[in-house]
Amino acid sequence: MVVPIYEFSCLTCRHTFDVFGSYASRDERQVCPQCEGTNTRAMFSTFAVVGSADAAGASTAAGCGCGGSCSCSN
Repeated sequence: MVVPIYEFSCLTCRHTFDVFGSYASRDERQVCPQCEGTNTRAMFSTFAVVGSADAAGASTAAGCGCGGSCSCSN
């Protein structure tokens, strides 16, 4: 089962925190874990996927994300 992660910001202390839950939990007031206030707001979060399915199998023998095509020592 996949549960979405929603990022919230406390408008009182400016702390940001994550909430795991359903879509309905995004619209509910959440309790800030730092100041215990309920003046919170859901933040707009984005994500990106870069690459392709072929890149997922690329060798990283050199230890870095370049796949061994550079002279780095990572």
